[in-house]
Amino acid sequence: MFKNPFSFEGRIRRTEYGLSYLIYLAFYLPSNFYLRNYDDPSGILMIIFVILLIPFIWFNLAQAAKRCHDRGNSGWFQIIPFYGLWMLFGDSDYGPNRYGPNPKGEGNYSSINEIGEKY
Repeated sequence: MFKNPFSFEGRIRRTEYGLSYLIYLAFYLPSNFYLRNYDDPSGILMIIFVILLIPFIWFNLAQAAKRCHDRGNSGWFQIIPFYGLWMLFGDSDYGPNRYGPNPKGEGNYSSINEIGEKY
């Protein structure tokens, strides 16, 4: 789990996608709440928050793109409203697709068994 979390290549399972989103929210929500209730006339804290938020946004976009790939779709599908819920609860494509092998291992078998016979 979490192999190349900042890469947009490959496929991930629902669990990894859900945990990725929770990690993003664990940073974003407390920071956002704190900044909304804090008066900083210089804006230094806001600049620091934005700089720290950039890697978390990249992480979230990359993980969502990989989850879209697992469903057999382009990573651009994540901009569709409420598609994140579909990615969270929808099952993946069976077997390999154009984005890589199934992360569950289902259907990734070759057509030759252990003793070399085709089936």
